[in-house]
Amino acid sequence: MNKKYNVRLTGEERSELENLVKTGTTQAYRIKHANILLAVDADGPAWTDEQTRAAYRCHLNTVINVRQRFVEQGMEVALERKKRNEPPCKPILDGDKEARLIAVACSRPPEGRARWSLQLLADKLVALKVVASISDQTVRRALKKMSLSLI
Repeated sequence: MNKKYNVRLTGEERSELENLVKTGTTQAYRIKHANILLAVDADGPAWTDEQTRAAYRCHLNTVINVRQRFVEQGMEVALERKKRNEPPCKPILDGDKEARLIAVACSRPPEGRARWSLQLLADKLVALKVVASISDQTVRRALKKMSLSLI
């Protein structure tokens, strides 16, 4: 079967991968990806994707993706996990909303209060329709990121 992405390791790459596998002092997924590259090397064992999948107990797509990343982007990218294009969930506070939070936190606290609490700030952001809903811990993280203290 003709493969679209043929892995051909140089002597230097092969020795580097073998050293990575032998020492075993890195993340497990990096070792598995190194083993996959060594197994599918066209100048080495030249295992099929199915043989490699069975030998290293991973999904067939993992073998295919490691092979593709090696051919297209190089060895370091192939050893790493695929990076996400965007985070799994969008952040609640962007730059404008964080600015509104800081403006509210720096303003006078509500009547009868000596200072803003995290829950008061969260409730105020919802009341001002800056966000639909927000937890006090999200407010805390945003203020901590800005090195802002409520005291």
